[in-house]
Amino acid sequence: MATAARKTNWFAIWISIAVVVVLVGVAALVVVMNNQATAPGEVPDSAGINQETGAIAVGSGSNELDTYIDFMCPICGQFEDLYGETIEGLVDDGSITLNIHPISILDRASMGTAFSTRAANAAYCVAEAKPESALAFTQLMFENQPEESTEGLTDEQILDIASQAGVTGIDDCVNDQTYADFVAEMTEKTPVKPGASGIGTPTVLLNGEFVTLTGDPQADLVDALK
Repeated sequence: MATAARKTNWFAIWISIAVVVVLVGVAALVVVMNNQATAPGEVPDSAGINQETGAIAVGSGSNELDTYIDFMCPICGQFEDLYGETIEGLVDDGSITLNIHPISILDRASMGTAFSTRAANAAYCVAEAKPESALAFTQLMFENQPEESTEGLTDEQILDIASQAGVTGIDDCVNDQTYADFVAEMTEKTPVKPGASGIGTPTVLLNGEFVTLTGDPQADLVDALK
């Protein structure tokens, strides 16, 4: 019990720190957004993707769980480790619809390769080609998550992960960053938690209400649905 408690406290502390750290990249994010082409970027065309919010829908439950994640964010990786199995279970038993929002706020942390944008773009490529593979792709991306201040995964490595998730034939979409502008637009729409100074990841909402992540998925999610 003592070990579990320490784990929970550690996660909660790092969630708080992560929001602060992410703010360092806000100025860079604004610059990137301002440099986007004036014409709107290409929008993914799939019934499983909400073109207004950028949500990739998984499942069909009446409750809505929205997760805003950056594939370079180490706290998002820890979130997946702690909450992923519970969330998948809630999807499988019909309790929730999981809305995955792949966003990009940590391009600055990938040594000029824009890994966060490339990874988020790939998530849309996967969801457009085969919506039922979106969750598996997300899980595999975090299993293979690169460390900050590295170049991140190459496009070839991302395509290999997509293949492991059951999706092929998206090479052009990934290599050309077809939905990079869409990623930037959706990132800008990420809700900011009251009291925070800017976008943080992971940001999690249950039925439109911000979830305070304590490291205990039973209390934070399962019990909240009762």
